[in-house]
Parts: sequence; structure tokens; C-alpha cells
Amino acid sequence: MSTGYETTEGRVHTVIGGDWDSVRGAAEGEKERVVVNMGPQHPSTHGVLRMILELEGETVTEARGAIGYLHTGIEKTMEYRTWTQGVTLVTRMDYLTQFFNETAYCMSVERLLGIEDQIPERAKVIRVMMLELNRLNSHLVALGTGGMELGALTAMTNGFRDRELLLDLFEGITGLRMNNAYIRPGGVANDLPEGMERKIAETMTQLKRNLQDNANMLIDNPIWVRRNEGTGYLPLTACVALGITGPLLRATGLPWDLRKTQPYLDYETYEFDVPTETAADNYARFLIRVREMDESIKIVEQCLDRLRPGAVMVEDKRIAWPAQLQVGGDGQGNSLEHIRHIMGTSMEALIHHFKLVTEGFTVPVGQAYVPIESPKGEIGAHVVSDGGTKPYRVHFRDPSFNNLQAIPTLCEGGMVADVIASVASIDPVMGGVDR
Repeated sequence: MSTGYETTEGRVHTVIGGDWDSVRGAAEGEKERVVVNMGPQHPSTHGVLRMILELEGETVTEARGAIGYLHTGIEKTMEYRTWTQGVTLVTRMDYLTQFFNETAYCMSVERLLGIEDQIPERAKVIRVMMLELNRLNSHLVALGTGGMELGALTAMTNGFRDRELLLDLFEGITGLRMNNAYIRPGGVANDLPEGMERKIAETMTQLKRNLQDNANMLIDNPIWVRRNEGTGYLPLTACVALGITGPLLRATGLPWDLRKTQPYLDYETYEFDVPTETAADNYARFLIRVREMDESIKIVEQCLDRLRPGAVMVEDKRIAWPAQLQVGGDGQGNSLEHIRHIMGTSMEALIHHFKLVTEGFTVPVGQAYVPIESPKGEIGAHVVSDGGTKPYRVHFRDPSFNNLQAIPTLCEGGMVADVIASVASIDPVMGGVDR
């Protein structure tokens, strides 16, 4: 049974029990309008994203995004943690691109410290390798969940099957599958374990074969094409006006990728292409992510060829903590050799280790912003220091936050079913939005 009441915008009907016929009868002669809440608990909103959709039949006439349901408070909490401890927080923002969060933050801290040129070569190569492995991980989840939401269940099972291979690598290198806190100011937390380079190479060989499964299943698949082609149109002018980056921008034909346009970590010395499309729709964004995974594998293989023995942390012992970690049977911790050194043979080393862990190092007064290219677009960390051992302010430019502004442009004028495909093509993670 429906009840109605008058508002300044007309009569509003509330349906109890889902009796649509009573609403249609009560609203006879009026313009039909249905406002639907999608989320914030919905399997197709990639987290606690809420969308308010105004419908005329199956057509979306107005779409608005509502955020703020995650309440992490990460940026504020960082003001009460040391510079190194901040890595443990930022890795939990966009939990599918953890190494990108860590790298953007650490590179900003390193710029304030003035040690950008002191990062060991091996540490930089390992960073690039971990970033590209992470890009593969993120795209596999994006394509897998996006496929599942449109009925291609096998795309999800294939995607998560391949993702397990990458999570095994992350666990073997850092001790954790997710939320790794591996990139640290000055380098990385620990060197690659013995035999890891060979395992990474074998995984890349296997991924080359496996990634073809989804590509062969979905590319030019008439059902998949009909669901995605021509939907979620977002032209270049809209991307520029809204600050949209990543696959959404490159789907308009603009090859904007910070690895090429504003290189960092010596990316200009690696050989890879920046895939672009011109259709600017959901299908174009799907194709870009498929092709970007192939390019990431190329970069990882180049990293393996470049790895040479050496340090993985700056030499300055006032900053280099923790640099003697290793992955053991019980997870990640200080190597036994280092523990024997600081606990049994050197009181000075013990005192220094204690002060560095409990108090942290100081960072000169100033501010820095370093952007890098994440799987979803530009992510950057604006870091402000007042000269102490804790950040005065840290603020992230997270691509999911900016890209979600495109929801009205992507969805309005389309069908309700197309909203699912369009949100999937954005690939948002609400941990990066609600910081």
C-alpha cells in the first residue's frame, strides 16, 4: 500500500510492500519519478559507495554519488605517528594499490629529507618491480569483479586465480599478502629473499599464458561488447574539467601517463607503451586495462634483468630503519644477526635502535608533493613537516576520489543496468576515497 505527501517539487509516494500498481494509480496524471538508493551496502558499488538514482522507467535521469561511509581517519591519525609508522597507515587506504600509496608518501618524505639522489639503485628497481606487480593485481581485481557484476562469472574466477600468484609473491617478499608497509623512507624494508627472482620470473611466464583466458573470452564477445560498448561515455573535455586520470582519461585517446610524461624512479629508461583508445566508453576502458597488464609484465621482466647486488636502504643510519628485516617462518622481523648485534655486542647500536624506533627521525621544515601513476590514475602525497618526528599534515590526491565525480556524466541518460558497468569501469576503492 502506498502513501503520499506533498512537497515543493510535487507529490511523493512511499511504497510499502512493493505494490507498484498502487503507486501508478495514485500518481495517475503526474510525471512518474522513482528515486532509488543504490548502496552503501551493495555488491556492485566496490565498497560503501552510495548512489542516489532518479529514474524514469529504466532510464537514469539524475545520478549523484555519496561518500564518507568508511570513516578511516587515516590522514589525521598520521599526525600522531612517526614518519616511518605512517607507511603502515597509508598502505591501508586503497588496499588494492598498497605499494602505490606507500611509494607516493615515501617519495614525498624523501624529497623533504633531500635524499632523493641517495636511494640505492637496487631499491629503486625493486620499487618499480613491486609497483608493476601491484598494477597487475589491481587490474585483475577490476576486470574480475567487473566481469562478475555483468554476469561473466568465469572472468572473476580467472582473475582471482591469477591474483593468487601475485599475492604469493607479495607474501614471500614482505611477509604479508596485503597492507604490506614494504616501501619505507630511504628504500625498502628488506631485500628480496633467496630464490625470489626466479619465482617472479616463473610467475610472469605463467601469467602471460593465463591472462589470455579472459582476453580470449571477453574481447569481441558479442554479449560483453553489447553490455559495454557505447555505455558510460566520458569525453576528453569532461575528463579535463573533472581532473579525471588513469584509464578513463587514456580511453579518450590522450596518452597521459606520469611514467612517461613526468618520469620518476627512472621509468624513462624502461621500454613500455601507453595503451590508448578513442571510444571513451566502458569497453575502451576494459581494453586499456587488458593491454596495460601486458606492459606491466614487460617492465617486471626488465627489472629482473637490472637487479644487481647492493643495498636496499640509504646509508644514513639516522634514517635507515628498519633495514635489516627478513621474512622468516614466523613472518617478518629483524634478522637474527642484527638482533645479536644490537642486543649482545653493541650498547650504542641498541640505544640507537631504541631511539630510532620509539622517537623516529626528524624531517626538515617544508612541504612536498610527489605524484605517481597508479592503476586508477594519478596518486600523490602532499606532505608538510614542521621539523619534528611526526608529519604536521599529510593529504593524498587519490584517483578514486576524483574519478567518482564522473558518475553523473557516465550514468545520466543511460539505463539502470549500465550504471553497474560504468561504476566498474571507474574501478573505485572506497578506502582511498574516505581517508
